Amino acid sequence: MSEFKALVVSEEQGQYVSSVVSRQLADLPEGEVLIRVRYSSLNFKDALSASGNKGVTRQYPHTPGIDAAGVVETSSVPELSPGDEVIVTGYDLGMNTAGGYGQYIRVPAGWVLKRPDGLTLRDSMLLGTAGLTAALCIDKLEQGGMITGQGPVLVTGATGGVGSIAVALLAGLGYEVAAATGKASQAELLKRLGATTIVDRSELEAGKEKPLLKERWAGAVDTVGGDILFNVVKSLRYGATVACCGLTAGTQFQGSVLPFILRNVNLMGVDSVEQPLVVKASMWDRLSLQWKTDLSAIAQEVRLDELPRQIETILGGNMVGRVVVNLD
Repeated sequence: MSEFKALVVSEEQGQYVSSVVSRQLADLPEGEVLIRVRYSSLNFKDALSASGNKGVTRQYPHTPGIDAAGVVETSSVPELSPGDEVIVTGYDLGMNTAGGYGQYIRVPAGWVLKRPDGLTLRDSMLLGTAGLTAALCIDKLEQGGMITGQGPVLVTGATGGVGSIAVALLAGLGYEVAAATGKASQAELLKRLGATTIVDRSELEAGKEKPLLKERWAGAVDTVGGDILFNVVKSLRYGATVACCGLTAGTQFQGSVLPFILRNVNLMGVDSVEQPLVVKASMWDRLSLQWKTDLSAIAQEVRLDELPRQIETILGGNMVGRVVVNLD
């Protein structure tokens, strides 16, 4: 089969328009592994690519999708064979390389991981980049010394993809989780995921003019950035760490050195895109075994032709949980 379906974003009279079209395998870039994609997922970066953000995708027409899970069709490397079930997340997939919103992708072998035994292909895309990022954040917090029983761990942007998975993972590991959100209507969902406390986002927005705030958090996963992030830094307990991985509230904040030199706290950045494959593999192994968790409460599944509406939802800040894209 040389023809397949893909969501393609094109620029038309200054507007970026998404449509499902037929493409040829010959249209795909060079690469060592051809994969028949079964599932993908929707992330904020995908929505940026689909809306013409040149900081994510330079040239159009383009097929977004930074996540893909499927079956190897052909491979020129011995480590991967036709029929292997595999996962690809990050690197250049869906940014400037045709991504997971097509039924086929062709990528370098160095981007490809075999599916862990404890996850199905659909499970892996319910997690996707969001789950990988959440796992990397928690790993970084624990490397910084965080253990259960020290106090509440805050998750900001808790109804989003990374946030909701982080709440579930932390709760499953035995942490006391405080979930921060501006969506009060989702409080019960967050409690079902394991949050013990719901924090209104407005609480985290207050006090940005102060050099320090009351010590509250034994650790934090921040998915939003901006002044909220530094207010979290100012609210960490002595010696605690916040792992920062998002920017929906902005890329800049007002800050000072005082929390760092008076409370010995840490602000750690987390990137899931360019992590070495061995690091990604270790996180996927955890997510498939000791960190495995039920995410059915935050899952919805859509077809390719339903994606444009979901992209508008996530760009409008109204997405809750995870969207899995079924490409069969």
